[in-house]
Amino acid sequence: MAALKAVHVSDVPNLDQVPENTVTSTLYSTLFSKGNDAVRTSRKSPKFLVIGHRGSGMNILYSSDSRMKAIKENSILSFNAAGKFPVDFVEFDVQVTRDDCPVIFHDNFILTEENGTIVEKRVTELNLAELLCYGPQREPEKVGKPLFRKAKDGRIFNWKVEQDDPLCTLQEAFEKVDSSVGFNIELKFDDSIVYQEEELTHVLRAILRVVFEYAKERPIIFSTFQPDAALLIRKLQNTYPVLFLTNGGCEVYTDLRRNSLEEAMKLCLRNGLQGIVSEVKGIFRNPGMITKIKESNLSLLSYGQLNNVAEAVYMQHLMGVDGVIVDLVQEITEAVSDIISKPDEEGAGEQEDIRMDEGEGQQMLVTARPNFSQRELSFLLKLIPELIQH
Repeated sequence: MAALKAVHVSDVPNLDQVPENTVTSTLYSTLFSKGNDAVRTSRKSPKFLVIGHRGSGMNILYSSDSRMKAIKENSILSFNAAGKFPVDFVEFDVQVTRDDCPVIFHDNFILTEENGTIVEKRVTELNLAELLCYGPQREPEKVGKPLFRKAKDGRIFNWKVEQDDPLCTLQEAFEKVDSSVGFNIELKFDDSIVYQEEELTHVLRAILRVVFEYAKERPIIFSTFQPDAALLIRKLQNTYPVLFLTNGGCEVYTDLRRNSLEEAMKLCLRNGLQGIVSEVKGIFRNPGMITKIKESNLSLLSYGQLNNVAEAVYMQHLMGVDGVIVDLVQEITEAVSDIISKPDEEGAGEQEDIRMDEGEGQQMLVTARPNFSQRELSFLLKLIPELIQH
């Protein structure tokens, strides 16, 4: 059991310290120099963003929760499925093939079976035609190579989902996904590789060529865990906001810029980046950073599996986080609509009727609207960092 970390009351953000219009002014008025009207008119509330993770959610092939294997992640089908709900953006991972085509795929390696043996090939070492041979094909008469996936623990699974879809390019996403859905484009690089500036620049220019030709008025956010790529994409263009992705101290890297919210904030302020996307546990472990980040006029989003729990999303809203990246798009957009977006009505002091949705080993509160006093909220904000140490 990890030791409990004491949290001084002065480190806990007070609701009065977080300006109510921070999200609107930062994410909408300041960041989006293109696509402003599309975002404002197509979404009921600009104050708290919900972003679909890899579209309608990532695939966890070993999960007992069928929702994690419902639709192929990072696919046109998944993006459009998410767009049927009131999401502001879909998030997806972009890599560039050997022949300079930006494609949407999360893993560094793609796995298939050849002569009864699992083989893996690096995505960026394949040309586009080779990559698109994997998985289901757009032409009915063609049969693609079988697609497998390696879990973090090394286990390999046949990549089977209820609704499959072919691999796709970034250009296809612009052409085939509803234009009202914003794109959070994660610039994907391998943590095990030390990239030279020339190589990073080449990859980023290939991505920017597609973005500038096809984005039109669609809202765009760039994000990346790779600090040098974040700085370069900011230098190469000033049309779209750049957010720095961080584990918020949940993991340790040799590059110190990746190891804490404090370092992430320094990187953003020194290099003109517009905000941070943190693992939600990093925020809950260090809630005092929220006020510092907001006072620095930076946006703050979060990702992580805790974002599939409605209560955790609501707590972040109360704490001043600007938005969340989620897998359970339907459940969380409904929860946000019910417990965040709706104005207080008569009798709001009493808890509304609730529906419990069974998740994987958890119960998700979907429609209840918690009503905390300032004293209760301060207690919760002090308690959360201690709870997640376990």
